[in-house]
Amino acid sequence: MNTPLFILQISDCHLLEDPEATLSGINTTQSLQQVLKHAYEQHGKADLILVTGDLAQEPCQSSYQRLFAALQKYQTRSICLPGNHDDLSLMQQYINSKTINCNKHILFPHWQTICLNSKKTGSPGGYLAANEFTFLTETLSRYPELNTLVAIHHHCIPTQSLWMDSMMIENNDELLNLLKQYPQVKAITGGHIHQELEMQSNNQLILGMPSTCFQFKPLSTEYALDDKTPGYRVLLLYPEGEIKTHIYHLPENA
Repeated sequence: MNTPLFILQISDCHLLEDPEATLSGINTTQSLQQVLKHAYEQHGKADLILVTGDLAQEPCQSSYQRLFAALQKYQTRSICLPGNHDDLSLMQQYINSKTINCNKHILFPHWQTICLNSKKTGSPGGYLAANEFTFLTETLSRYPELNTLVAIHHHCIPTQSLWMDSMMIENNDELLNLLKQYPQVKAITGGHIHQELEMQSNNQLILGMPSTCFQFKPLSTEYALDDKTPGYRVLLLYPEGEIKTHIYHLPENA
């Protein structure tokens, strides 16, 4: 059978301590719930929900427990990785069940997902520490037969928004040069940029995506918001390594 692995990717939920509070005019808890509801109504149950960072704007017990509850409703295996706003130790404490957690590696038939931590302490920008490269190299070497999706919060290629690209992974060249050596890596997907990105680098797909709340205006020299609605990405990963992916936004009246 040529049935694809179905991954639902959400990112940049920016949950606040108070569930009624808003950020840039949006109730981020409500918009997250609307995104998940829309994704499941339109596409059915995923094999994996991948949450690529900035789960919280205010990292605390309340925000992470609310994310956990939102995911738990759909009874789907889920994996969360940190963004620059997150506190990984709190994430690991409050997003920690057998099926919903902060694990860095998941194996499937024909595919594996490797999650990296690009958070740089005290900075909104991205950086990969030496232990992340070690983990990446060891995991790729251990499963050379598996097609691979690498997930990371910060972007590794420019978006052409100057203010955003100041926060790109500092040692992105090291990452891209490493991945050149592993053709089983079919795609790198991330968040942070609050806008759609789909490019090729060394025959690998580089993906960015909208937030579950507010979006950033593309091709901007300074911080600017777009008027697009909350969104999510669907990835269909086929056994032979092909990827089909699409961004979906909530309807205007959602």
